[in-house]
Amino acid sequence: MSNPKPPTRRTTLHVRDTCLSLHLQRAARAVARRFDDALRPLGLTSGQFSLLMSLNRPEPPAMGSVAALLAMDRTTLTANLKPLERRGLLTVTADKADRRSRRLALTDAGRALLGEAYPVWRKTQKEEEALLGKRSPDALRAGLRALS
Repeated sequence: MSNPKPPTRRTTLHVRDTCLSLHLQRAARAVARRFDDALRPLGLTSGQFSLLMSLNRPEPPAMGSVAALLAMDRTTLTANLKPLERRGLLTVTADKADRRSRRLALTDAGRALLGEAYPVWRKTQKEEEALLGKRSPDALRAGLRALS
């Protein structure tokens, strides 16, 4: 087995300055923190808002489709559903066509909370997009979709 040399300081700086993963993680944490701060008075995190919004559909979605949309594994999704279910914001029921599958639905309280949260999200979204300056938010979204 060979003994690789440790990276040089120059290599470390190159990774720091160019690593897509590092820059995406830093940006994601900063943006999530600002959305969390904005949504906190409503008792929501940015992740909870996204999860509830993903359930706002004409028919209750299956857990698998929600997990795919949010890029979560089912175990993580289940853990994130529990506090929202306890608050009465959503229901988890067996799928009538396949009892092994679960369907997720907003309750009236969940819809009402989304109605309160949406203007807060919209204001924060505009503030975040303004931070991009002349850069196009649509181009950023397209690039992020390409990476995912």
